[in-house]
Amino acid sequence: MFTYLQTLDYLYNRLPMFQRIGAAAYNNTLDNSLMLDEMFEYPHHAFSTVHVGGTNGKGSVSHTLASVLQEAGWRVGLYTSPHLTDFRERIRINGTKITENAVVNFVDRFINLNVTARIKPSFFELCVCMAFDWFRQQNVQIAIIEVGLGGRLDSTNIITPEISIITNVSFDHTALLGRTLPKIATEKAGIIKPKVPVVVSESNMPEVVNVFGRRAAKLNSPIWYADREYQASLVSESAGLTAWQFEHKGSYLKKSLETDMMGHYQKCNLQCVMKTLDLLTEKGWLPVNSPAIQRGLRNVKHNTGLRGRWDILCEEPLLICDTGHNAAGISAVMQQLDTIDCNRLHIVFGLVSDKDVKAILPLLPKTAHYYFTCADVPRAMPSEVLRQEAEATGLHGNSYPTVSQAVNAAKSTAKADDAIFVGGSSFVVADLLKMKSFLEG
Repeated sequence: MFTYLQTLDYLYNRLPMFQRIGAAAYNNTLDNSLMLDEMFEYPHHAFSTVHVGGTNGKGSVSHTLASVLQEAGWRVGLYTSPHLTDFRERIRINGTKITENAVVNFVDRFINLNVTARIKPSFFELCVCMAFDWFRQQNVQIAIIEVGLGGRLDSTNIITPEISIITNVSFDHTALLGRTLPKIATEKAGIIKPKVPVVVSESNMPEVVNVFGRRAAKLNSPIWYADREYQASLVSESAGLTAWQFEHKGSYLKKSLETDMMGHYQKCNLQCVMKTLDLLTEKGWLPVNSPAIQRGLRNVKHNTGLRGRWDILCEEPLLICDTGHNAAGISAVMQQLDTIDCNRLHIVFGLVSDKDVKAILPLLPKTAHYYFTCADVPRAMPSEVLRQEAEATGLHGNSYPTVSQAVNAAKSTAKADDAIFVGGSSFVVADLLKMKSFLEG
């Protein structure tokens, strides 16, 4: 049997991994997922699920729902991707990561099945099966399952959930999902199941709404658009908390609700969460006006271990990271950066090579000083290539071969009343969080 480190090496280097090699790891059928499910005796049948897809926001929505259900007293599984600093972040129960022994034992069982001649799963396919198997072993009652990529052909799409959620649709992974919003929406809509309620965060794009509406009508699935049900308004923000007032179909809820999910862009995510909680209440998962909602929203990070969403790591100088990694996500983050009162803005920035660099770079502020960098993954765009692309867009700075060098350069340059932002890619944020100084903080 492998050690834990040997097991990770097997997962990362012996299996096709999208995080490492990109599109070559993407399977265009569910065959492997269905065969794995059968081999492990259909573990996902042992618990209820909520399925969360979309381009941006699905991680925030998933963690928030898990937090509320945990506060309500349920044993809650949470499957998300990618991880930032620890593989085990992907698979949690009531905030606790899967054990190292469980990871080793699952992979050992898979290898001993001796089926690699007829099934060669990807890293993601095997991870999904591992999560479902662990949730069954640990008697999970309900699991929040985040889609990895797309929806229709995603390995998670073998489940029939209590509720399907699609946070939004924007351009990302276009080579795999399609180069128009209706095509991307069609892939996202693949998680809609017959007669299963659907919550869609946003209704502002008719061409996308039409795709979802047709799919839901064909499958007799009730569909709600969260932004037509709830309107969230930011009331206040303080250290570690934001307060939101919710208007529900013309009437304001009596109390504002606080959340430790920072970032003004959480507005749409919170509206989606509130509508989903209504449906979960109707299904008996929460009592009416449950205090678990207030506690769950306030303690998302504490309950689930979420990192990297408008994550404030230092105060002087202010240092913030965010995993927004496509044009829509980065645009939302830049809008919030624009509200920060600081003397000078320093941006540590890196991208992976399959992102639309020409759509992303014009979104960045020209007045900032840049530290272009390269995350420690093969897909990362070389920092000097990124710097040259940025220079042509009017963004100026130096290139650094590693995230730690770029961050340390920014920290050594920035004054106490400056601000440093680190982002552009989840992998850049991951490298930042792995830096010893931040792990100790």
